[in-house]
Amino acid sequence: MKNHTPNPTPTTIEDLQKERDLLKNQIAELTAKLKWYEEQFRLSQQRRFGSSSERTNADQLELFNEAEVEADPTVEEPTLETITYRRSKKRGHRETLLENLPVETIEYRLPSEEQVCSCCGGSLHEMSTEIRQELKIIPAEVKVVKHVRYVYSCRRCEREETSTPIVTASMPAPVFPGSLASASSMAYIMSQKYVESMPLYRQEQQFARLGIELSRQTLANWILYGANTWLSLLYDRMREHLLKRDILHADETTLQVLREPGRAAQTTSYLWLYRTGREDPPIILYDYQTTRASKHPRQFLSGFKGYLHVDGYAGYHGIPDVTLVGCWAHARRKFDEALKALPESKRSSPVAAKEGLNFCNQLFAIERDLKECTPEERYQIRQERSRPVLDAFLAWLRTQKPKVLPKSAFGQAILYCLNQWEKLEAFLQDGRLEIDNNRSERAIKPFVIGRKNWLFSNTPRGAKASAIIYSIIETAKENGLHPYFYLTYLFEKLPNLDMKDKDSLDQLLPWSESLPLTCRAIKKNT
Repeated sequence: MKNHTPNPTPTTIEDLQKERDLLKNQIAELTAKLKWYEEQFRLSQQRRFGSSSERTNADQLELFNEAEVEADPTVEEPTLETITYRRSKKRGHRETLLENLPVETIEYRLPSEEQVCSCCGGSLHEMSTEIRQELKIIPAEVKVVKHVRYVYSCRRCEREETSTPIVTASMPAPVFPGSLASASSMAYIMSQKYVESMPLYRQEQQFARLGIELSRQTLANWILYGANTWLSLLYDRMREHLLKRDILHADETTLQVLREPGRAAQTTSYLWLYRTGREDPPIILYDYQTTRASKHPRQFLSGFKGYLHVDGYAGYHGIPDVTLVGCWAHARRKFDEALKALPESKRSSPVAAKEGLNFCNQLFAIERDLKECTPEERYQIRQERSRPVLDAFLAWLRTQKPKVLPKSAFGQAILYCLNQWEKLEAFLQDGRLEIDNNRSERAIKPFVIGRKNWLFSNTPRGAKASAIIYSIIETAKENGLHPYFYLTYLFEKLPNLDMKDKDSLDQLLPWSESLPLTCRAIKKNT
């Protein structure tokens, strides 16, 4: 804002009018700035103390065209009969809850000398049983496994002093030669850190309570060796499969790495996420990079052709042979924030931010109806139902743009949608595409949760190892595998395979049908 000083001694009517106009402009600028600061304050308070949910409460948000949106001629009117619904108790819930767990049975019988009737002295027979079920927890334990390999020679050759052939029994190769690490211990440490978010210093304390002194440096060495020597082979193979798809999702989040060459410890690094869409099998890959530059997704996705779901970040622009698909969840969030930035007294009024939110809600309501549709059906219905909503929304955005302050929360929502419009309407091009990029946000959430527990990586080598391990674990989880048992199986098999044989590697991928049942996670009962 320009700082104008009024004329201290106006002498004419013209001077007074100029001073009045100048003061009006200053008041308008200061009022706009005050409103912006008030918006930012309310948003800050909302982020700190308010609910993180963006769900619209239909009772609180009054729709501008509720009758047109909710009307459905195919729905029959209810009768005047009153129907009372009572929730019945679920029968057999405990049995259903426990049906997938292993069972240990302990039987209690009368000794044979006590199986005599106290009334007539006759022998007793088993009439029925009474059963009590309990959950038994078996905590982790540490034991030493000795691998003893025998070496054989020929006594006859020894007696005759001829060359004696030496024959050695075969033995599986170790996962980490020269160390105490086993397949199960390496898998356990990784799953504790990357699934349960337990830092290495706490694992060090846990092992001490179990009677074994393993320093966090030793645990870190095991993790780095397992990731960079073995899991990286699967990671590279999964990337080859990922790039063959024609629909992917991408996202990125921050990461702090303390000892990056030529960079301060406080410098922000990034973990990029790339994953598949609706089609199975799911593949999730993380990629550690020092910056958020556009060259990183361009290099990682080299050879990929198709659709890429992204947010509004410009770093994904310019990737060759790729059509970017925008995220309506981000667009909706802008209007939700604009509504929350208003004073409490105005949120129940029919303000324009509600109308923008309503357009977004209509699109998501249509998508909920299409969950069970085939891609072809979804494409056709979107042309019939979603396209008119988009056209009306675009016309509304263009009408609202001249009326709003660009830097206000509502103005930012309008500009975001207009600037991203080509990407936001791209989901209409293919029925397999999604209306938002929530799939990638869900996939990056485990890393964000883990980051809060171990905060940073020491070196780029450790950050790369973390990206590899997260990729294997999260892909395994999405394919219905138990991370610990799957990692154990990998570390047992990988040291004994020909790593140049891609078919052998494919047999170990998380979606391989040749994986043993022991790798499968126990499915939750619905």
